[in-house]
Amino acid sequence: MAQGSSGEDERLSFRTKLSFGVGSGAESIALFSVGSYAMLFYNQVLGLEAHLAGLAISASLFLDGISDPLVGSLSDRTKSRWGRRHIYMFFAPIPIVLSLIAVFNPPDGLGRWGLFAWFTVTVILLRQSMTFYHTPHLALGGELSRDYTERSKVMAYNSFFTWAGAAGTTWIALSYFFKATPEYPRGLLNPEPYAPYSIVMALLALALLGASAWFTRDRIPHLPKAPDNLPKFSPFEFFKDIGKAFANRNYVWLLVAYFFLSMMIGLRGGLHLYTNTYYWHLTSEQIRFFVIGSFAGYLSAFLFAAMLHGRFDKKRTIIVSAIVYALAPSAPILLGFAGVLTDQTAGLLPILIAFSILSYGAASVLSISIMSALADIADENELTFGVRQEGVLYSTRALFAKVDQAIGAALAGFVLTLIAFPTKAKVEEVPAEVVWNLALWDGVLAGVPGFIAVFFYARYKITRASYEETKAALAARRAAIRAPLATATQAADDVPQPLVPPVISPRPAE
Repeated sequence: MAQGSSGEDERLSFRTKLSFGVGSGAESIALFSVGSYAMLFYNQVLGLEAHLAGLAISASLFLDGISDPLVGSLSDRTKSRWGRRHIYMFFAPIPIVLSLIAVFNPPDGLGRWGLFAWFTVTVILLRQSMTFYHTPHLALGGELSRDYTERSKVMAYNSFFTWAGAAGTTWIALSYFFKATPEYPRGLLNPEPYAPYSIVMALLALALLGASAWFTRDRIPHLPKAPDNLPKFSPFEFFKDIGKAFANRNYVWLLVAYFFLSMMIGLRGGLHLYTNTYYWHLTSEQIRFFVIGSFAGYLSAFLFAAMLHGRFDKKRTIIVSAIVYALAPSAPILLGFAGVLTDQTAGLLPILIAFSILSYGAASVLSISIMSALADIADENELTFGVRQEGVLYSTRALFAKVDQAIGAALAGFVLTLIAFPTKAKVEEVPAEVVWNLALWDGVLAGVPGFIAVFFYARYKITRASYEETKAALAARRAAIRAPLATATQAADDVPQPLVPPVISPRPAE
């Protein structure tokens, strides 16, 4: 039986939730830097073909997805004085920052295949290193509390700081590194800032990763521990863990839904900078103001997601937020196709930011809801199998996400090739038909997998009432296990002890 804090309704301090959250921000800094800028850097700055750059990212996501559940199972079964999670969180940051710097600093003189190999290897190393931090860290968030809504609050910190890391990265990048110059009016096409940018972001990520691990270490005694009789990690035990996870139908529906959602995210993630630059004709300085939209969206989710779960339950919140997330990014481009919006529309940037508020808010509410729901599924599996599986549950979900984002990233690269998008392209030189096709893919076709995801999210069955039943059953089981131990202890206390005559010390000399 998993052991943990005796408090079933555990409320966490602001310090604990904040410390957990900043780790998510650091993860976001590293992964967002690669996800948002690396493809553009290798394709438009260094001249690597888009489909090869997309394949490099896809390979890293695919391999990272495979390693996620392996690390999750290993973490679930780890027994150390630093607990199941922190031992990995203390040692992963150094390789993370070194590989992040390497991604944006390829050696001079590499040809086409040399660039492809360097990009592929370094981004794989980055994601593999991050797995040893991200998977235990996310599992930690799922086990910090057993309370239905407190879990949502913990995951709200995760979501908000994930945004803060990405938004802060965007603002720093576009304000201080990729500023417009006479030679490069669109600063993201300037090769010079990428090296110093990567070093600064790596050092910032290192500080935050270390802080999150250090300032949550006081929770180690209160966290669930691997049972004493739990076998050590092995391939056989790993597949048994995966089998237990997939035995839960609620978990399966969330995985299938996330598969389609991630396809949408991967495709849009690979195309959105192109759309903003070549369709809406936004400059780097203008693109940075989307931080306002993301801030408003994620702050709203941070403040109200747990409240929504208390009033409407997690399932309804998941369905509605998934619909909005699939639709909102498409709306401006559909208005563009209808002629309502153009790159000459007065107030275009505020309009796009308003839609981004809706999109980011829905994305954040959806993320918080799913992450909190996975902790509820961990309770169901503990009741069924007698062991908590946060590591496996969160990491296997990440496997589905990354494999599918790999498909999405590769698809984004092939879409650019399919529509004949030129490399090292200047905005005014890209044919109108190519730009229209770009917008069609980013604004319309990319949203289709998101609506498929809604269908599967609707099949999720855990409600607050069913969760409370599971929680009560677990509490009764723990009480039944503790009762014989308490009886044995009391019996030992009741055994008469032999009388021992007092020892009288000689009186010291006067």
